[in-house]
Amino acid sequence: MERLEKRVEQQAVWHYRKRCRRLLWWVTAAVFFFLLAFSYYRLQYSIPDKIRIIVDEAEQFDFGVPMKAEFSEDSMGVLSVNDSNIPSGSLHLDLQNKFTLKAEETGSYKINLKLFGFIQLKQISLDVIEQLEAVPCGMPIGITLDTKGALVLGTGVVTSASEGNIEPAAHILKTGDYIVAVEGTMVDGKEELIEAIQSATKDNLLLTIVRDGMELTVKVRRVKTAAGDYKLGIWVRDDTQGIGTLTYITTNGSFAALGHGISDVDTGVLMKAARGEIYEAEIVSITKGRAGTPGELSGIIRKSDGTKLGEVYENNQRGVFGHLYVENDVVQRLEKASLYGVMDIGLRQEVETGPATILCQVDGTLKEYEIEIENVDYGNAKQSKGLVLHITDQELLKKTGGIVQGMSGSPIIQNGKLIGAVTHVFVRDSTRGYGTFIENMLENVNSTGG
Repeated sequence: MERLEKRVEQQAVWHYRKRCRRLLWWVTAAVFFFLLAFSYYRLQYSIPDKIRIIVDEAEQFDFGVPMKAEFSEDSMGVLSVNDSNIPSGSLHLDLQNKFTLKAEETGSYKINLKLFGFIQLKQISLDVIEQLEAVPCGMPIGITLDTKGALVLGTGVVTSASEGNIEPAAHILKTGDYIVAVEGTMVDGKEELIEAIQSATKDNLLLTIVRDGMELTVKVRRVKTAAGDYKLGIWVRDDTQGIGTLTYITTNGSFAALGHGISDVDTGVLMKAARGEIYEAEIVSITKGRAGTPGELSGIIRKSDGTKLGEVYENNQRGVFGHLYVENDVVQRLEKASLYGVMDIGLRQEVETGPATILCQVDGTLKEYEIEIENVDYGNAKQSKGLVLHITDQELLKKTGGIVQGMSGSPIIQNGKLIGAVTHVFVRDSTRGYGTFIENMLENVNSTGG
């Protein structure tokens, strides 16, 4: 009996130890995969997908990633690392330490970061450019946009003369679609869309739409109402306007504003601009921001030939871009109104946490206000939120409560260079918000000529 009890006890201990070993194995595996996922996240967060450097200038980088990597590059002899040309093989680097890059020629290159010499971690695009300059602005502007086609806000019920209430566009068109053609005839906006629907010779209409960047063709039946006109049962919009801040201008007459795109107020869809203008604007009132409620700058857009500043040619995720009018000496007027003249552009690797300033005009006078850059996301997957900002200037806090709507695009200055623009406010804390690297807005540099 005692022997049987001892055997049962030994089996119980053996099963207990087996369960412990299994649990330990699962915990070890979980920790390993957690560390792997964390390392990958840290890599994406710390190392950008794209790097710009100025030709013939050594740029220092500090990724602070605790891993070894193999740094290779195709154009040998053009790029040097830590003042040494990359050999025909590759160069091993400890990414936890600072290193410098320098290039002798402008151009675009690819850099591969590898772990242990064979595990591909990331490919970086390296653009070597000439020194860029711009005039930081900070003045409020009125922006008007006309869309490419008609933006669908939603579908609705139509009362037919013979069929009662029906919804002809349901499950065919959806919020965010752009109608750009009816039966092959291009339409620029709401009025042209209505005219095309009324003048069509058949009821089943082929509509060309743009949905999520793809062009599609759908068929929608128009419905004749009791009033004798035709409808598709859709709500559409074709233009928008609002107040924002001019970020910078270039000496050859290009401009950039906002630091993020203009989206439709009802749908949140980025507006596809066919054309637009910017005008002088005047701030007439300020709604202070507070926790849970963003503030706002309310203003008047002064629409006249004499107050028209320029033409918008693109609205995208990086901002609003266009050309200034040469009439009325617009470039000279804006340069004179700026607190600074032409200023060097600071690339993202030059941005650091710590003191900085923003330029904005909230009470009729353009001023420079103190801020603190609290965090820098060099990976910058969310282009308009690469910087976390904290308004520290007591004068601005007293006037606005922090960052408010209408301040988007306010240029950020650090160490004597233009390095970014204000983009968003934290809803729960109006003293804090996001900014974008000026580099992101310079994605349009070829178009702006900046």
